[in-house]
Amino acid sequence: MPRSLSARIVAFEALQDFIPLYPVYQLLFTDHGLSATEVSSLFIIWSTTAFLLEVPSGAWADVFSRRKLLVLGTLVRGLGFAGWIVVPSYAGFALGFVLWGISSALISGTFEALVYDELAARGAADRYAGLIGRAKSAALVLNLAATALAAPLFKLGGYPLLGAVSVLSCLAQAAVALSLPEATPVATADETKEMEAETDSLAGEELPGAHLAGASPMGGSSPGDSVFARYVVMLRAGLSEVTTSRVVRKAVVLVALLGGFLAFDEYFPLLARGIGASTALVPLLIAGTVAAQAIGGALAGPAYRMRGWLLGVGLALSAGMLAWGALSGTASGFVPIAIGYGVMQLVIIVAEARLQDAITGPARATVTSVSGLFAEVFAVMVYAGFALGAVRFALPVLVAGLTIPLFVTALITPAALPPPASQHEEG
Repeated sequence: MPRSLSARIVAFEALQDFIPLYPVYQLLFTDHGLSATEVSSLFIIWSTTAFLLEVPSGAWADVFSRRKLLVLGTLVRGLGFAGWIVVPSYAGFALGFVLWGISSALISGTFEALVYDELAARGAADRYAGLIGRAKSAALVLNLAATALAAPLFKLGGYPLLGAVSVLSCLAQAAVALSLPEATPVATADETKEMEAETDSLAGEELPGAHLAGASPMGGSSPGDSVFARYVVMLRAGLSEVTTSRVVRKAVVLVALLGGFLAFDEYFPLLARGIGASTALVPLLIAGTVAAQAIGGALAGPAYRMRGWLLGVGLALSAGMLAWGALSGTASGFVPIAIGYGVMQLVIIVAEARLQDAITGPARATVTSVSGLFAEVFAVMVYAGFALGAVRFALPVLVAGLTIPLFVTALITPAALPPPASQHEEG
């Protein structure tokens, strides 16, 4: 695969996190008079929007141009950040989160499907884990860079300058997205024929809401009918593959569980503050966990063909490291936390790559979005567990307690993880 294409794929993912507003947007809200309750309600608006649109947007990505959806997603997110600066009020912040949620839904699943199908078209599907691993590592590096730049940029121009740089980053990401190629989605010939037949059949039926899609008043089939029919077919195909393919179903569940465990890092700053770390030291401790994630992502390529039981052992060890670090009560405890988080990132990327290998139908983005949907559900369960558990338990105990389901997930990893691409094809 051309190096220029690899560079563009990495650049798109990396620019996703080069947003100087990220480390301070909570302060932006409170500095404009919002209470903690109002800020929490904004997060609910954000999560709900992404949750509701996750799967439908995945189906659209299997019908329309994935490249154009990526461009749209980045522009919508930039518009949301601009809204925060131009209309710094609860309504403006809420609108920004709605736009951000729409953007997340449009990009989630779409980007992974585009990259995998492009590699598959070039006979390089086995390079997906390494490429995505490097891309996610680059995103983490730029996340650190944006965090480091936030303070000097704020001193220079306040929130407006932070917002302007964030919007420019979104525009740059949109430009990179526009330059990406778009291979034909991978599917077997039989599946393609079946979908074409089903689309033709549905296009000739009276579909609910077809008049909204441009149905002909004379009763004939219009282009809108065909588009809507194809959307319905893709949505059915993706959901059908998840529910009927045992391999895909297990992989979707595994990836969703692992993705939900990333909720850990939302509590690392509070954990650091709880052990007495100064405000200046907290970002350094958190930076260690981000750096470990970057290293874990970079190693995902070499680990792609690792046996499932080895990855399960690694995940179990990461659970132990996270529990040890959380309960240590010292700043040095962030060393095992970082190591555990880095190993978990490696397993997550390998699992995501193996899920892509297992998908055989044309609705790749839809299937990937189903996994993202359940990851959001699990993350919300984690947040709820912390909120309820905080009434009786200290934060270190809660973090350590969360490693128990992580350990259980490690036990099911060998059975739930699909084989690598070549083995899958041979089987």
